[in-house]
Amino acid sequence: MSVVSQVILKADDELRYLSSGELKSINDFLQSGEQRLRIAATLSENEKKIVQKASSQLWQKRPDFIAPGGNAYGQRERNQCLRDYGWYLRLVTYGVLAGDQKPIEDIGIIGAREMYNALGVPMAGMSEAINCLKEASLGILTDEEAELTGPYFDYIIQAMSPKS
Repeated sequence: MSVVSQVILKADDELRYLSSGELKSINDFLQSGEQRLRIAATLSENEKKIVQKASSQLWQKRPDFIAPGGNAYGQRERNQCLRDYGWYLRLVTYGVLAGDQKPIEDIGIIGAREMYNALGVPMAGMSEAINCLKEASLGILTDEEAELTGPYFDYIIQAMSPKS
């Protein structure tokens, strides 16, 4: 749900007009629209490059993932990892466009975690993989764009982190 929807629904639940602070937050959201569109376009246009860089970085850090017995051992398993990278990158673009983490949550980050657990995929590895994806993605954005985008990756990293 976008910032605009959230503000409107909250005011409606309270049977009141929008406050000046709420109107300002909507204005700020709308003012950043062009930047959010640019970020989403940059990430989607560079998906292959980002996924390739992130996966190379992960395999260098964790060669055990692609070694015999590792979760990404074999071409089929590696391809599934790369497919998942693309999916997570797409989730980040949805969050950036909405200005909210709700699309990431709604589309299924919790279900993805449960699936990985059922498949025996180590959550620490997933968290590390998403961090590599974050680094590769933010590296092609301006500092300001990276600052706006980073929290969406952090949300996924936190959701994939092993629970204590």
